[in-house]
Amino acid sequence: MARHARYDRKTALGKAVGLFWEKGYHGSSMKQIEQALDMRPGSIYATFGSKDGLFSEALAAYAEEAGRELSAHLKSYDSIVEGLQDYLRGIASGCGGGNQPPSRACMIVKTLLESSSTHPALAAQANRILAAIEQSLTDLLEQAKARGELVQAVDCGRLGRLIQAQIMGLRSMGERELDARAMRALGDDIAAILEGYRAHH
Repeated sequence: MARHARYDRKTALGKAVGLFWEKGYHGSSMKQIEQALDMRPGSIYATFGSKDGLFSEALAAYAEEAGRELSAHLKSYDSIVEGLQDYLRGIASGCGGGNQPPSRACMIVKTLLESSSTHPALAAQANRILAAIEQSLTDLLEQAKARGELVQAVDCGRLGRLIQAQIMGLRSMGERELDARAMRALGDDIAAILEGYRAHH
């Protein structure tokens, strides 16, 4: 029974991510949450404690899945830099984050913007997640630098922050519904930023 309960919880979280990602915290009513998760209110509260608790877990699950997707993407590349460049191009063309639709901005950024003045705890969680992502990018760049892929003068922390800003921008640009060719060109331009720091042997 315990194993079945964990499966149900994971499934419910996945459905919650889809709803909150599309509609945000304030745009998701309890009735919509009940319908999306196919759970009664009592079961939702017993499992997650509150709407805030459910949203917090959904946000964490979204971030963890995004991290797994980036790691899986990079495993197919010998070069960290080339893997990151193609990841950026993939985001621009709508497939960089697995099956993520290009027309939906990053759930973490949306949460930060939506909750900064209304739900400080959720805004703080989004901030912590973004800081962790920035650190992960910095760590990847440090690895690339140690392997001789990047020029030794590069400040990996600064470059990691720049790449994160580009990713956040790309996710948001998807909301504008630009045509595919324009988005691909944008992805190439952002990938070229990383190319400027490549060490050429």
